[in-house]
Amino acid sequence: MTKQKEELEHRLKLRNIKLSDYDDIREIMVSIYKEPGGAWTRQELKNQLKVFPEGQICIEDNGKVVAAALSLIVDYAKFGDNHTYDQITGFGKFDTHDSEGDTLYGTDVFVDKEYRGMRLGRRLYDARKELCENLNLRSIIAGGRIPGYSKYYDQMTPRKYIDLVKSKEIFDPVLSFQLANEFHVRKVITKYLPEDTDSRAYATLLEWINIYYEKDEKLIGNKKSIVRLGLVQWKMRRFNNVDDLMQQVEFFVDTVSGYKSDFCLLPEFFNAPLLAEFNDMDASEAIRNLADYTDEIVTRMRDLALSYNVNIIAGSMPEYDGKKLRNVSYLCRRDGTVDKQYKLHITPDEQSYWGLQGGNGIKVFDTDAGKIGILICYDVEFPELGRILAEQEMDILFVPYWTDTKNAFLRVNTCAKARAVENECYVAITGSVGNLPRVENMDIQYSQAAIYSPSDFSFPHDATVAQASENAETTIVADVDLDLLTKQRKAGSVRNLDQRRLDLYSIHWKKKK
Repeated sequence: MTKQKEELEHRLKLRNIKLSDYDDIREIMVSIYKEPGGAWTRQELKNQLKVFPEGQICIEDNGKVVAAALSLIVDYAKFGDNHTYDQITGFGKFDTHDSEGDTLYGTDVFVDKEYRGMRLGRRLYDARKELCENLNLRSIIAGGRIPGYSKYYDQMTPRKYIDLVKSKEIFDPVLSFQLANEFHVRKVITKYLPEDTDSRAYATLLEWINIYYEKDEKLIGNKKSIVRLGLVQWKMRRFNNVDDLMQQVEFFVDTVSGYKSDFCLLPEFFNAPLLAEFNDMDASEAIRNLADYTDEIVTRMRDLALSYNVNIIAGSMPEYDGKKLRNVSYLCRRDGTVDKQYKLHITPDEQSYWGLQGGNGIKVFDTDAGKIGILICYDVEFPELGRILAEQEMDILFVPYWTDTKNAFLRVNTCAKARAVENECYVAITGSVGNLPRVENMDIQYSQAAIYSPSDFSFPHDATVAQASENAETTIVADVDLDLLTKQRKAGSVRNLDQRRLDLYSIHWKKKK
């Protein structure tokens, strides 16, 4: 290799700035900022490095600094949106830096003109974002120049200019880059840099929000990021009584709890084997008698949740108050509290055989392992319900189901997978297998339990976190990462929630009168 070729090779390195880099930094700043004030002085850079060395970042090539980004931490409420560059930087002294502040403020980003086109600015922005996340700061804010506005100031307002840059009708060398790096414009500010004639002294107030920010982070008891799900694919078998049923339930709760699961999901009508006791009755009378066991089972489920330290979604069971027969899923939290979700949509078969009626409400449940929703079987086939829950920031949707045939299962399964993609959440589904001879309307079962995710680079290529074998009694235990959902909703390849055309359509819940 010739010496000339060696000299042409790049050796890029991202690192923190040192005071010895001043000459390189000054050279770049002078070449770029001829009008807006020139370069920082050596003393000003020294002050910046003294108060916040971690926030001063550069890229060197073969030992020479070719790009840099400067920043400080501020308590943003002290300045508000109508500040100037001099105010936020303490006229270059950086004495406004507050290590207890909540915002990373970007003061400068600059790249040597000979290195334009190498996307070094993007590397610096990514480094700033990483710093913001690691320091648990609320956001990055910066005042952005709009140098291209000088060509249009006599034709349009700054706001109109910004809107056209956003829609890519106009290219601005600074703003277009910032928008491409996931910053959004909070407002237009005036006299930010009075000497910036290209921008006509206007600037954009830009913000990048740290989606991982945790306010008042605690040492223990924080919201979990990695959540472990335990799904029970339940085999229908004869049980002599509730004690026999609960012995089998406890076996599975113990099993998934042994793997430190945060949730245990059981299928719809998992207690149906107790219907055998009422074989001499017609189907509608038998299921109303089965409902007599529900309170006892819920109490014992609650005790299991406490004893085994796991949140239990107790599949579903019939509830009968003497007037209405409904299908209900109980959430037994491991803190001892109990909640419930009624099945809203009743299938023609459930109506004709049993006389089931649908519930009238839906909600997201807070748990110590994220916000969850519950849709019982047929309900997951109605996309409006999943979207309503997603709008309430649901992380995981649990779907206990009972299906008798493969085509019935595929309806539930396909719709569950769609709910995960369109609502950018995890969906966990499970049902029962086997058969119950001589139990009317519950005789055969078909199931393949699964956990589904959104479909993007951060998730499995087929959007399937885990899947059970068909028609075999088993469990699934798998982890889901809630932080990935946050990332997906803000920075995914597609953003189904964020990019809805709410100017054209919306979904509203109608309260029952």
